[in-house]
Amino acid sequence: MGERLLLDTNVVIDFLRNRPEGLAFVQGLLERPFLSAVVVAELYAGVREGSERDRLDRLVGGFRVVRLDRAAAVRAGLYVRQYRQSHGVGLADAPIAATCVTAGARLVTTNSRHFPMLSDVLVPYPP
Repeated sequence: MGERLLLDTNVVIDFLRNRPEGLAFVQGLLERPFLSAVVVAELYAGVREGSERDRLDRLVGGFRVVRLDRAAAVRAGLYVRQYRQSHGVGLADAPIAATCVTAGARLVTTNSRHFPMLSDVLVPYPP
């Protein structure tokens, strides 16, 4: 069994936009990755109805979605409290990081500076 990976919104968007690096990374995964429920919300916030929405529905259906439970919500709030001033961490990135921790997964993002609370972020390609 491979490493448990949770994809950040920017990696999924790169895949959806057919960015070569995003396509290669996601298609090369050996295990089905996770998405945080917060990532799912961010993706749907920017989707257009029609074929784009249909494609997103199919894509999200192929991932394992990690819910934001009480433990993750508490952890996210504490992350915001600790890192808001120094790193600008807000109420989107903090719950994504918290769901990574509670799921025992490693975050895959092209924007590691938003996740100072995680020591093992995977940046699969340059932003």
